[in-house]
Amino acid sequence: MSGAMHAIVRLRAGLVLAACLPAAFARAGDGPGGAAPLLHALFQDHAVLQRDQPIRVWGQAPPGQEVRVALAGQRVRVRAGDDGAWHATLPALRAGGPHVLVARAGDATQTVSDLLVGDVWLCSGQSNMELPVWRALDARAEIAGAGNDRIRLLSVPQAGSAVAQATFAAPVRWQLTTPASVREFSATCHFFARELQKAVDVPMGLVVAAWGGSRIEAWTSADALRALGGHDADLAVLARHAVDPVAAAGAWGERWSRWWRERDGAVAGDTPWEAKPVRGAGWRPAPKVLGAWERWGVPRLADYNGMVWYRATVRLTAAQAAQPAVLQLGPADEMDMTWVNGRGVGSTYGAGESRAYRVPDGLLRAGENVVVVNVLDTWREGGLSGPASAHMLQLADGTRAPLAGWQYRIAPDGEPPRAPWQTAAGLSTLHNGMLAPLGGYGFRGALWYQGESNTGDGEGYAASLRGLRDDWRARFGRDLPLLVVQLAAFGSPSPRPADSGWATLREAQRRVVADDPRSGLAVAIDLGDRYDIHPPNKQELGRRLARAARHVVYGERLAPSGPVPRSTRREGDAVVVTFGDVSGGLVAYGAPGPIGFELCGAAPGSCRQATAQLRGDAVVLRASNAAIATRVRHAWADFPIVTLFDGAGLPAGPFEVALP
Repeated sequence: MSGAMHAIVRLRAGLVLAACLPAAFARAGDGPGGAAPLLHALFQDHAVLQRDQPIRVWGQAPPGQEVRVALAGQRVRVRAGDDGAWHATLPALRAGGPHVLVARAGDATQTVSDLLVGDVWLCSGQSNMELPVWRALDARAEIAGAGNDRIRLLSVPQAGSAVAQATFAAPVRWQLTTPASVREFSATCHFFARELQKAVDVPMGLVVAAWGGSRIEAWTSADALRALGGHDADLAVLARHAVDPVAAAGAWGERWSRWWRERDGAVAGDTPWEAKPVRGAGWRPAPKVLGAWERWGVPRLADYNGMVWYRATVRLTAAQAAQPAVLQLGPADEMDMTWVNGRGVGSTYGAGESRAYRVPDGLLRAGENVVVVNVLDTWREGGLSGPASAHMLQLADGTRAPLAGWQYRIAPDGEPPRAPWQTAAGLSTLHNGMLAPLGGYGFRGALWYQGESNTGDGEGYAASLRGLRDDWRARFGRDLPLLVVQLAAFGSPSPRPADSGWATLREAQRRVVADDPRSGLAVAIDLGDRYDIHPPNKQELGRRLARAARHVVYGERLAPSGPVPRSTRREGDAVVVTFGDVSGGLVAYGAPGPIGFELCGAAPGSCRQATAQLRGDAVVLRASNAAIATRVRHAWADFPIVTLFDGAGLPAGPFEVALP
């Protein structure tokens, strides 16, 4: 269920296809006469620069002009290129400050004050990373007690783009941690830094780039996705969209239609998007108010997550049909694919924004024109917003031609392809709009809390996560540490062993981290809430992330994430799993032995629940299939019950390991 987390996030449709003007970031201290700033928007009052590594600074100046940069007694001179871009590198500094950064080019001067040097962290992912402090446990007290001028906060504006952007889509600013600034800031990121600073007493800079409901592919560059394979055709459509959105929408309509015709269970000749008379095929009159289909009083739709087809018509005169036109649709929860007269005109991901699709020249005709919209919803209420009169063709002469005669048809199960230009669900879109503007800013490490939107493809997530890790290291430094939050429990507990996309993705996270000494895992399985995909105990999560950082980044000799399986062996009619990274011994809560273990054969459906007994730092397992078992699983469910911990209060996380 890839879209479950969409319940609280603010989703924005459309792409930022043009770079924002540098003047949008002008502030006090900029050049004379309100000239555009010389420094990139990241470099402003209260910023934190990464310690103990060369400091990269960049910005814009008149082409060919010399730029002089000074920081903490160090000075460099560089020259702006033909495009006005300049880059300078200053010597590394130790933690401390405050410092002043000055950039001069000709008569223009920009001064940035109260700069600290310390450790800077990139916090990225989807809604659980975005979730603000005001939604965390004990939020009122946490906000009231926030105050730390040595932890600085910056939130990257949410924006997607088909091409990499040089700067942000909206103004940004570094802020000191105060009750006002921390309220809307990422709870995970804030509590991590607050905990880490207890052990690493240096200034901390936090940069949050997160978007609820986002897929990992949206945060990965096009080059990295090509290296992973399987994305070339969709990336070609994305590149086309950057220069000709109308043509790209038509090409994507053909791609989507091909998926529909070739999917499992497809019926020959079933092409609901085509502009032909409706002949039964399950089409029914839609309520005039439209809106969430769960409220229509249709039993099949009362608790329905999936696809629904909509169809309407609009009659035009010959003069109207000859005009340029834009199809205006209200918000669709949560993704649409839209056709006019059988041709794809647009697709958008996001429940909160209206759609506006330019109709290709020559597509409209005198008489009846057919608009077909396929809406996919994966969580809670879904559908095309009402009233029906909100959907129309906007003609160049100002005429608004409403769509009429709305019908609907429930579609079979299926997960359609997502248009590559969609913001949170596209390819490289959030990398281009939110990470690329960070340029080569220095970071101590990155925190990654994402995966809920990719649980439908847990098998492929390991390659995607490795691709993201390597991609970010190519941008921010080849030694960039990556701290991964393993997905918390969510959903209904299962009374028996079963397949689980969530468990499969958690295993991918575990294996990717285990293979890389510069990565750490924060196990969150016990922090989940079966009714809320956004567990509020971000304080404990921050503590676990800080613990992982102390081990992976700072080299402390402590178990980074709780008990992990080190070896398995057979012992008579039993299987023994020995754990490492155990602090203070293994503990089973609520029973003489831990629960949640399974012994499995090679075939699907062969797992059996095992009884478990503690023996020092090992667990002895017995089950009816122990003699033929080839695998051991622990906590393998969307919402597993975990009772195995160590003396430090850290859980043994989910895993699947082979038996010799």
